[in-house]
Amino acid sequence: MSASTNTPGTTGTPAAANTSTTDQRLANWVGGRWVDAAATDFAPVHNASTGQRIAAAPLSTAADLDKAVQAAAAAHRGWRDTPAPERAQIMFRLKQLLEAHFDELARLVTLENGKTLSEARGDVRRGIEVVDFACGIAHLLKGESLPQVAEHIDGQTTREPLGVCAGITPFNFPAMVPMWMFPLAIACGNCFVLKPSEKVPLTANRLAELVAEAGLPAGVLNVVHGGRAVVDAICDHPGIAAISFVGSTRVARHVYTRGCAAGKRVQAAGGAKNVMLVMPDAEPESTCRAVMGAAYGCAGQRCMAGSMVMGVGGAAEALNERIARAIDNLKVLPTDRHDDAEMGPVIDGQARDRLFDAIEQGRRQGATLVRDGRENIPREGFFVGPTLLDHVRPEMDIANTELFGPILAMQRPATLDDAIARINAIGYGNGAVIFTASGGAARQFAREVQCGMVGVNVPVPAPMAMFAFSGWNQSFFGDLHVQGTEGVRFYTRQRLTLSRWDDSYVRKHGW
Repeated sequence: MSASTNTPGTTGTPAAANTSTTDQRLANWVGGRWVDAAATDFAPVHNASTGQRIAAAPLSTAADLDKAVQAAAAAHRGWRDTPAPERAQIMFRLKQLLEAHFDELARLVTLENGKTLSEARGDVRRGIEVVDFACGIAHLLKGESLPQVAEHIDGQTTREPLGVCAGITPFNFPAMVPMWMFPLAIACGNCFVLKPSEKVPLTANRLAELVAEAGLPAGVLNVVHGGRAVVDAICDHPGIAAISFVGSTRVARHVYTRGCAAGKRVQAAGGAKNVMLVMPDAEPESTCRAVMGAAYGCAGQRCMAGSMVMGVGGAAEALNERIARAIDNLKVLPTDRHDDAEMGPVIDGQARDRLFDAIEQGRRQGATLVRDGRENIPREGFFVGPTLLDHVRPEMDIANTELFGPILAMQRPATLDDAIARINAIGYGNGAVIFTASGGAARQFAREVQCGMVGVNVPVPAPMAMFAFSGWNQSFFGDLHVQGTEGVRFYTRQRLTLSRWDDSYVRKHGW
């Protein structure tokens, strides 16, 4: 069904997706069909640009999750034994369908998340890139072999699926982050239960429909909506072998601890406080554009957002002025009806109010409020304007807390060494970026900064699908990251087979 005319995965009569209808209760996708949850409570789904309620996601129970796990377990034996090239063909068909419905999916993301249309298209595109990667699963799953590892003995390794895996995904990338997980997991021969954020369930439902249309057998992919009760049930369920999680550091640590205690394999990506370091020799115009995109793209709601900028030495004053002028020219508009919007709303009223409080706290702690995101914003919807706080000191809350919104904090370290020390003291470890014309400065920065993804004149060093999303420190809990070959290793386990078939062995044992 088209997202422009119907709400994916609703019960009863579908309503137009851009209305304020409040009775469109979503269902779970279990065993290849829509199934009503046993939930008595529902979470509102909003059009972030207007604040209007457009659907209601069920806060499913542990029993609802168990139904999905049972459906996945029942499908697993047949799916596990499906040859890898045949699983890859389904990935190829899924890619074709995602391309055919590309604009529909992007507009659905814009509707329920508030991204600009260009950002929503990027969200869908990066998800499709992972499906592209999964199309090569027959090659990615190849093991190793060595004949004659000992007298008359040959050795061979294979990569085997784990069974039923689960994914818990955030609101900020409704298409990309689910597709970080389930395409690779199912291509590896696993079955999957996805719990998307209850704030953005519509995109996940539509993806489930497209996966079914691609020919995936019933039960291989299931979608269960819910909140913390479902998260904890996923951590505890004995039928789930592995959990993939993306969200805040607090919840990532909880999922990792609880899931591991239940004997599961867990990869849990958490929050970040990513820093952009601007050296005095950086090219000013392109650097300013890059900083603006990293800080205010997706309204700052991404774990790779550049939420701190450090102007080293004499770079700071001119950088402050350029960013302030650029903020004044940024088009902050409702994204549901302005395709030319350059920044949209945050996800909901709770996020908006929390960010307003953070702006005020930064001002009270002594930062200079250069541009205030509480001013000059649309009156409807959940808007926070682009904010710039200068003269931020390392001990301030705003310098160490992931705000997850369009608030850029600026520090002024005197030297490169001082800047690197400040970055490494923050405690997160997703991304850090340097803008410079000096190869020596870039090399020192890349070698000494303590994070998993480094950008040199690249504002958002988020990896393509063939590389792992490599957070460090308090930004990641686990051993194997999402995406890339680490993702393949996470969703499989290695088996070693040693074989001996020589005649003397047969005679000795009476075969």
